[in-house]
Amino acid sequence: MSEPEDISTFSKSPIIEHLIELKKRLTVCVISIIVATGVSYFFADHIYNFLVHPLAQSFSDPSQRRLIYTSLTEAFVTYLKLSLFAGFFLSFPIIASQIYIFLAPGLYKNEKQVLLPYLVISPLLFLTGAALAYYFVFPVAWQFFIGFETPAVDGGLSIQLEAKVSDYLSLVMQLLIAFGLAFQLPVILTLLTRAGMVQSATLAKGRKYAVVILLVIAAILTPPDVISQIGLFIPLYLLYECSIFLCARIERRKEAPTNELTPSA
Repeated sequence: MSEPEDISTFSKSPIIEHLIELKKRLTVCVISIIVATGVSYFFADHIYNFLVHPLAQSFSDPSQRRLIYTSLTEAFVTYLKLSLFAGFFLSFPIIASQIYIFLAPGLYKNEKQVLLPYLVISPLLFLTGAALAYYFVFPVAWQFFIGFETPAVDGGLSIQLEAKVSDYLSLVMQLLIAFGLAFQLPVILTLLTRAGMVQSATLAKGRKYAVVILLVIAAILTPPDVISQIGLFIPLYLLYECSIFLCARIERRKEAPTNELTPSA
């Protein structure tokens, strides 16, 4: 009668161990985000000045301009969101390392070698996308929107921008995240190719469909203005073309003779 109990214990033990390990990794991730968010809050003014700089540079006289808030808690809540946003950026290397530590025991040696570069490339691509938005898209887009200001004519009222601080920073964070996530396209396509779910020939033949899909993605991820949508679509399409080349290289390597998969020690 003891044999069923032993089998039950044997089958449940690995699951419990995995859940304990998952809880440990999630705890480290959550603590790292909380600590990084707390540190970021003390530098919230500097982060705010950095994010508002493209808008300030779009005005001819920034000293005469301002951002407003219309409720007592708006600025405080906005700074908390900003700190959480920065905290996630700062803690991402820790989060990525915890994901790798959790997955590593179940991976073959060559699978580990494949996964490690992605843990480096993925955040670099995210930062590249966010930098593109900050340094190239923001100045052009903000200048375009400010162009709708008009002076008072014939006793009328002028139209002048007085943006809410929460609206501005929410828009900035939305665009930074959108560009950063969109730049993960090569990572996604190359991983799908390694898994045998996508082929480079299929991607090459589907360019016209890809253009439509990428335009839809750009329209969803960005505000309803042509500048930011085109600013996201163009690099997305270039990344798509790069992905076709990378996927073709991966397929050629997979076709070459390789050693058998052996679990790592």
